[in-house]
Amino acid sequence: MREDELATRVVDHYAAAHDDPEIRLEEPYDADGRRGVADVYVRLRTPERVDRVMELKADAAVRRATGANEVLRQYRRMERYFHADERHAVRPKLGRTDPGARYLLLFAPTPTCVHHVATHRSLYGSVDVAARVDDVPAVRTVAFLTGLDGDPADLGMASVNGDAAFGSEAFLDAVPAGSRLAESLRGVDDDLIEFP
Repeated sequence: MREDELATRVVDHYAAAHDDPEIRLEEPYDADGRRGVADVYVRLRTPERVDRVMELKADAAVRRATGANEVLRQYRRMERYFHADERHAVRPKLGRTDPGARYLLLFAPTPTCVHHVATHRSLYGSVDVAARVDDVPAVRTVAFLTGLDGDPADLGMASVNGDAAFGSEAFLDAVPAGSRLAESLRGVDDDLIEFP
């Protein structure tokens, strides 16, 4: 599975599930000379503006990476500087309690990505969910994409940094039966994943 396939499914999902989303692929940012590119940038109005800034990882990116630290460094750089760029700045609003930004590190549900995340589960699981963009609440999510083969509106995620740790019973219960992720979890043929 390639990152462009993941990006296509993400774009299809937001187009199917939301009214008038602003969607940009390979969205550049530049904050005080710190440049980078977010794989997918989605701005929704729910009715307040909510930004979703995504880093997608498929097999090739996981194989090229020197490890989880490199993947997390890229993700955290995006989080740190994307909204610091004046073009993407998020402003606080009175009474806002919901997150104004969501930073997502999304893995393909393949055996290669499952093995990578399983091997580095403590690092990915340690990413704190709560974040802030200046005075605006934000959320960090590290997850596998699910529902890639079904209706685009049903695209989902199985988070590894929330309340259900990777490989836990709660995590495995959240994985849709018969999904690519379920097959990949079963396909990792070492002791990294234990099924209840």
